[in-house]
Order: sequence, then C-alpha cells, then structure tokens
Amino acid sequence: MGVELSGRFTAAAAEPLVDVSIVMPCLNEAICIAACIANAEEALRMIAARYGLGGEIVIADNGSTDRSQEIATGLGARVVPVATRGYGAAMIGGGMEARGQYIVFGDADGSYDFRESVAMIGQLMDGADLCMGSRFLGGIEKGAMPWKNRYIGNPVLTGIVNLIYRPGISDAHCGLRAVTAETFHGLGLSGSGMEFASEMVIKAALQRRAIVEVPATLSRDLRTRAPHLRPWRDGWRHLRYLFMLSPTAMFILPGLIAGAISLAIFAMAIVHALAPQLLAGTFGNYWQVGASAIGAIGHQALILGLAAHLYGVREGYRPAGRHARLLARFVSLETMLVSGLAAALLGGGVLAATIVSWTMRDFGPTYSVLPAVGGTLLLMVGVQNIFGGFLLSVIGGNEARFFGTQRR
Repeated sequence: MGVELSGRFTAAAAEPLVDVSIVMPCLNEAICIAACIANAEEALRMIAARYGLGGEIVIADNGSTDRSQEIATGLGARVVPVATRGYGAAMIGGGMEARGQYIVFGDADGSYDFRESVAMIGQLMDGADLCMGSRFLGGIEKGAMPWKNRYIGNPVLTGIVNLIYRPGISDAHCGLRAVTAETFHGLGLSGSGMEFASEMVIKAALQRRAIVEVPATLSRDLRTRAPHLRPWRDGWRHLRYLFMLSPTAMFILPGLIAGAISLAIFAMAIVHALAPQLLAGTFGNYWQVGASAIGAIGHQALILGLAAHLYGVREGYRPAGRHARLLARFVSLETMLVSGLAAALLGGGVLAATIVSWTMRDFGPTYSVLPAVGGTLLLMVGVQNIFGGFLLSVIGGNEARFFGTQRR
C-alpha cells in the first residue's frame, strides 16, 4: 500500500539512519531509471570519498505501470510507493520516507547529473539549509528546455519569487536541489503538483532558512514519451501559489492602495462640500459612490490579509514578523468589536440624520450624496470589523488575542 498524502506534513524528522538520501520521483520511467540510479550511485561514491558520508537511493513511485519499480528494486534502490498522484506528492512522499540527514531531490528522467549534488552536500555541511541548483548558472543543453520556459516562464516566475520573498536565487524551479532533513520536515510542504518546486523555496525564505545555490546543468532527458510538465497549466499553478503564500502582495498592498484612493477622493469631496468654489465639477456624486465601494473593498482586503498572515503563522510556515507582533499589541477581538460597533453606530447615525434631513425637504432631491455615501461606508466597515474580528479569533485558535498562541 502506497504512502497517501493528506494535508500538511509537520512530522518531526526521525533519527537519520544514513547520511544522504537521493530521492527521485518516478512515474513510468522504465527507460530512464537504470541510468539515473547508476548516476546517483556514482554521486554517492563521490560523496563518500569527499565527505565520508554514506547514502541511499529512494525511488518515490507514483503509480508506475511499466517495469520501473522492478528495475529500481533490482538495482538496489529502495522503492517507496506514493498513492497520491502528482510531482509534488511524489517528492514529499519520498522525502518523508528518506532516512538521510541530507536529502537530494532530482528527476528520474536523466535530465540532471546527480554528481553535481556533491557540491550541494558540501554547502549543507557548511551550514546551508537549502541548496538549489541553477540551470542558468550551470548551462542548458540545446533542446533540453522549451524556449518559452527558458526565456519567459522561469525568469518571470523566479523574478516574482525574488521580488516577494527575496530568497536571492537565479533559478527557483530547478529539479536538482538538496535540503537538510530537519528543514524538509519543518517546512510543512503540501503542494501535490509542480508548484512544489516554488513552495519549498518560498517557505524556506519565509522561515528565514539559509538558502544558497550552485550551478547545475540541464540535459535532454532520456524519455521517448512526452514529459509530465504542462507549461501553461503548471506555470499558472506556480504563479497562483506565489500569491497565495503572500498576504502582503495578494491582500494587504491592494487593500492599502484602495484605501488611499478612497480617502483621497473623500477628502477632495469634503473640501468641495465646504468650499464649493474649489474643485468644482471634479469629484461629484458618482466619484463618491465609487470611492465608497473602493474603500469597502480595501478594508475587506486588509482583514483577509491579516487572516492569511495569521493562518501562516499558526500553521508554522511563516514567522509572525515585527509588524505583526506590533499590530498584535493593539488588535484583538475586543478592539475589533469595539471599533466595528463604533463605526457602525456612527454610520447608522449619519444615515439617520440624512433620512431626517430628507423628510424635512419633503423627500426632495439632494445636492450632495456625501453624507449618505459616507454613512453607508462607515456602516459597512463597522460590520466588516465585527465579523472580521471573529474570523481572526477562530483562525487564531479561538483566542481573543490573535497572536497570543502559536502552533509549534
């Protein structure tokens, strides 16, 4: 029965039984597997000669229907069946079963030279937590990577990773990488597909692990069938994962921008209301209605951003951070409820006054919708604060202080 992956992996690493584990995901690689195992064995001999470390080869089989498992077992590799399908699922399943203090991951299609992992093990022994291979530093054989991946997909996605998470690497998606067992088990990896490649780098950066890279070469693979990689589908999976793990980029920054725009429009509308000769004809009623919608959206985005950040802290793949800890001193369920109730009451009062004024004009037209729009926005923001406070409390472990307790 295969390893079935479910949810997030947080089990502590078992006591290492060997020094180095070379893990390869495998799905119908009968044509390539023997050559890859021979290459991995040569790498282990080099590691033993240079560092005095012993090792093993783990084949994380993802449901092969050819002779892959039989060939691997016959060549002395340890085959670990992984029931959950997907590149990331196979990698995680193999890593969970690895017995080494250091774990090397590489594809089982002959595209990577495991001898280049020798330098990676040296980097881990020198204190690195994660060592990435870089195909852009090492070289890419002609025809080994589609042009759209080489010149568009990988550079763009790696650039976004560096911009948001700052791991400081040139290739975030290289299939050859090495990680300490302690780091692997501490990252809480869960991506079942190709996004696993980004997830490992992102979570290592979030946890402020020491990340380094060494050159790696990419060769044409040995397969006669089409690769499992689907550039557009898997590229989108990578991209969405980059933003899903960044509350700042996904929620907080857009929320702050929306809030600033909304406040700017309302400020100009108030100036115009107090001094009609100023900004005449510039920010009328429709602008104010739009500003109200933008403000409500921005406020909701900020609450969602805080919720996403809190979830990451609770799940253990991101630290609370200085700003979050400072915010936690002032933001709690009670402060969210009090501020929400105050805003809702103020907004309701403004709307009530607007209705009274409307009746006093015999329900005639108004010259400005600013009071009605402003009151409605205050009411919406207040209600969002109240519901948002309870949401944050639930995510925070049913605690009134959201960052009061954290899962270890």
